[in-house]
Amino acid sequence: MTDIDASADPAGRSARRVRLVELGVPALAALADGDLAAAGEAAGAELGPYFLGETWWWRLRQSQLQDDPHRAGWLAHAAVDAEADGPSAAVGFASFHGPPDDHGMVEIGYAVAPEFRRRGYARAIVAALIVRAATAPEVTTVRAAISPDNPASLAVIAGFGFEHVGQQWEKADGLEYLYERPVVLSPGRSGT
Repeated sequence: MTDIDASADPAGRSARRVRLVELGVPALAALADGDLAAAGEAAGAELGPYFLGETWWWRLRQSQLQDDPHRAGWLAHAAVDAEADGPSAAVGFASFHGPPDDHGMVEIGYAVAPEFRRRGYARAIVAALIVRAATAPEVTTVRAAISPDNPASLAVIAGFGFEHVGQQWEKADGLEYLYERPVVLSPGRSGT
């Protein structure tokens, strides 16, 4: 498993830091089967009940990773508070929808467990995803697709230099606004 430590928030505004702990096939299979103990052991992090809310998603990610091992590092991560004392308890999860496409774009996804919301973890997760994207030289653009009815996520990305570039209709999620930012901001831009 690969851990990414986002010690530097690209926008410089997150008070929290998270480590992204990659969820490999054993952890994803255990989550898909509803076995938190086995998933946590495989991941090396304490995964709370929130991780069982979307077992279909874990099954999808498991299948994608088994079908194409080159997707490793891009599909699913537990977000762990990098500064917490004690066991590595996950505060949420983070992902890319897949590896970079032919244009160098990756799309991010993230969620924070209810008991950890409104504490800066979403910003920390987005920062960690941007840092992870920047480790891959083929990535040029980071995208976020967000429902216009999700003001919390819209506020989270607002300080990271994302610009509104359009919209799309997703069968499962409905209308989504599309936001993109370069993986590295041009000189003189702070991302705020």
